[in-house]
Amino acid sequence: MRRPWLSIAVLSVILTALGEFAVWTWSMLPTGYSREAEIVDDAYVLLLALAVPVFAFVIAMLVYSAVRFRTKGPPTEDGPPMTGSSRIVAIWLVVTGLLALVILVNPGIVGLADLRADQTADLVIDVQAQRWSWNITYPNGGTTSEELVVPVDVRVRFDVTSLDILHSFWVPAFRAKIDAVPGRTTQLYLTPDRAGSSVDDPTLRLQCAELCGLGHAQMVIQVRVVSEAEFDAWVSGLEGATAAEEGA
Repeated sequence: MRRPWLSIAVLSVILTALGEFAVWTWSMLPTGYSREAEIVDDAYVLLLALAVPVFAFVIAMLVYSAVRFRTKGPPTEDGPPMTGSSRIVAIWLVVTGLLALVILVNPGIVGLADLRADQTADLVIDVQAQRWSWNITYPNGGTTSEELVVPVDVRVRFDVTSLDILHSFWVPAFRAKIDAVPGRTTQLYLTPDRAGSSVDDPTLRLQCAELCGLGHAQMVIQVRVVSEAEFDAWVSGLEGATAAEEGA
């Protein structure tokens, strides 16, 4: 029995080395536009790195079995009975159980603590969801349903609610998501740290991530992250446009 397990072990080590090299060398995630995105991306990479050895072992077992127990043509009789090993099952349960505990602590508890560490905000934006649109209200009273504009390097709190059914506030580039619940205001804290727009990066969009009916896929608006000076000028113009609409 030593030779089969030696072959599987060697193949597992090789596949693990290749997988870990890919995880830590290649960038597999889209660009993040917030400080919170860095935390989420780091957690994703860590989870992937921890999953590689387990996946490599499973693939090694499959490859070995396909090569070692292959037959020519359809089988003519049942194969010999095979018995399991309680030792192998125990080792597998211990290893995967320890991995689950590690993940629970980090990035689970540690990651959530990092995301929720700063509960202060320099800018508060109200977001109302309804089938099938978003209504964005800024502190000066300016409103828009066309786009979400936020300043770079400014701590923002989004107060999110819904006027009808359950929706979900989701900006992929921020790696941020929170439910919009009727009759309740949920809060999401973000710090955009890179300028950009959905014209250049399609992940900069505000999209509903909760299936909410026929127009769910169209419940999306563009997002722009701009300098603080550009943001102030844009919000001032938005306030004037909103006042003119109300006067009319």
